[in-house]
Amino acid sequence: MDEVDLPSLISLAAGAIERHVREHLLASGFDGLRTRHGYVFQRLMTGPQSISDLGRSLNVTQQAMSKTVRELTDLGYVETISDTSDARRKLVQLTARGHDSITAARDVRSRLNARVAGRVSTPEFAGATVVLAALLNDLGIGGHVKDRSVPDPEGQPDNRHHRGGSATAS
Repeated sequence: MDEVDLPSLISLAAGAIERHVREHLLASGFDGLRTRHGYVFQRLMTGPQSISDLGRSLNVTQQAMSKTVRELTDLGYVETISDTSDARRKLVQLTARGHDSITAARDVRSRLNARVAGRVSTPEFAGATVVLAALLNDLGIGGHVKDRSVPDPEGQPDNRHHRGGSATAS
């Protein structure tokens, strides 16, 4: 492993983590979730949002976001409601199942975090966290983590075309 650079190790770990979380979600009855759904869930955790606002924040077309919302609605993770300030406007919000899937994904990641922390010293673990935060800052997304606006890595900021992803809840 000494010959593999840090970004490659992180990329490989991210894929393995996504797979691990997805397998546990599926085993817990949360089927159909993909990585790109987690980016939608992030935004909905701050409250209901319109399809237009969701699409804009993820740099995808309204048509692509409508398709994603339909998928998540069919799977029972989100629902549409009327905007209390304008009944013509529809908002998307997480259902109890959506919130439960987020809790389940967080639990899986928390257990993984604890296992890894138990395999290294406290200073090593803290140092790894600092390095990863520095990398996120260097890549321009460090601030997005806290405000739940992390961009979909498969999103296309310049031409707003939608590309699918593959795994888990936020």
